[in-house]
Amino acid sequence: MKSIVLYFSKKGQNYSGGSIVDLAKGNTAVVSEYIRDIVGAKLFEVKSVHEYPNDYYECTDVAKDELRNNVRPSVKEIPGDLSEYDTVFVGGPIWWGTYPMPMFTVLEQIDWSGKTVLPFSTHEGSGLGNVERDMKKLCTGANVKPGLAIYGSNVASSKSDVEKWIRNNLK
Repeated sequence: MKSIVLYFSKKGQNYSGGSIVDLAKGNTAVVSEYIRDIVGAKLFEVKSVHEYPNDYYECTDVAKDELRNNVRPSVKEIPGDLSEYDTVFVGGPIWWGTYPMPMFTVLEQIDWSGKTVLPFSTHEGSGLGNVERDMKKLCTGANVKPGLAIYGSNVASSKSDVEKWIRNNLK
């Protein structure tokens, strides 16, 4: 199995455990690295051309506007041809019920035919939100497996949960 992790992550101010904290590395990046370590996947971080505000509340306002207006923000790089990969892990934080809109910019440009897709999210109470539904709509021709939702405040102790999820979905 050859795999890649496509993910979006935000460092800096995040909501965690009931308060605003400053993260040196985004929660989704940490989970993505766990996946890389477990299955030897390549990492591809989706980065918006325009940085999101570091301030948590300003960032949530921008994210809400992007979702409400169905915006597809420009990204610094598109992963290109994924034909060599059988399995694509797709991850991001839950912003207003789904992945941040730069993920949609990227996901809509991929040929998903014959791929196994494993979606995952980091969150502080919204679980997977609409991610599984959105992935089934976006990833036409792929086998979208059940997703994994990890509380951002629990990311540091979640590697065994990630391993179990992978093992259960890649039998």
